[in-house]
Amino acid sequence: MPRPVVALVGATASGKTGLSLDLAERLGGEVVNTDAMQVYRGMDIGTAKLPVAERRGIPHHLLDVLEVTEPATVALFQGWAREAITDIRGRDATPVLVGGSALYTRAIVDRFEFPGTDESLRRELEVELERVGSAALHERLAGVDPEAAAQIQPDNGRRVVRALEVVALTGRPYTASLPRLEYDDPLTVQIGVDIDRPTLDERIARRVDEMFAVGFVEEVEALLVRGLAEGRTAPRAIGYREVVGFLAGDRTLAEAVEQTKAATRRFARRQDSWFRKDPRIVWVSHDDPDRVEKAVGAVEALG
Repeated sequence: MPRPVVALVGATASGKTGLSLDLAERLGGEVVNTDAMQVYRGMDIGTAKLPVAERRGIPHHLLDVLEVTEPATVALFQGWAREAITDIRGRDATPVLVGGSALYTRAIVDRFEFPGTDESLRRELEVELERVGSAALHERLAGVDPEAAAQIQPDNGRRVVRALEVVALTGRPYTASLPRLEYDDPLTVQIGVDIDRPTLDERIARRVDEMFAVGFVEEVEALLVRGLAEGRTAPRAIGYREVVGFLAGDRTLAEAVEQTKAATRRFARRQDSWFRKDPRIVWVSHDDPDRVEKAVGAVEALG
């Protein structure tokens, strides 16, 4: 019987990374990154990418595979991740997925077939995005698909454009094309890291302060030289856009730090809200001394 697919989910800074290493060691596993921004080379400090020296010798997949000028899509990532899972299981190892990008995780573990695309329609919507801004297109989306609009942030122009494209192409709500709560492989278990909000907020504040203390601004400066501002996906990463604003003189360093903390807190709340809607997730407390045993037990319960 093939090894199970284990997916660790939860809010950023909740402790998923450490638990993923513990589980990989216990289960004879390899880690598959499911964070949308850790795929980019050079985006290390701002994404809390685990340094090689701290990976305990465990193989990690889908880290540092793109330049910051290259776009990343859910469809592309799905293909990469499923290929990595097949490869890992083929060596009789356990794939341990870890990352905070909820849609990416769902696209990998659930049945999810992507609607087609129409390049001319996409270009037309992108031109309009440049002309009127994402907020105006978000209002249009709210008129044709209120549920999708409620799930997509008004400033996320790429997702707004994609939702409008899917609605136009399929004649159905964008949400109808999102993953169903049905595992692509029945031998799948999701482990959620549960953490209270005050503790999480404190961790986020500490993480952001440490990022800036160890050279985050310098990392962004180096990435700008490599074309960060010209990319479609990478510049949207939390923290990076705030530092770019600081370097452009649009805000002070202190403002960039506080705005990064606030944006990270909002993102963590959205993550938690998304994952809480999935009844299949087995939750373990971040500070439970038996969390590894409980997580292993959930995996072994698959039989």
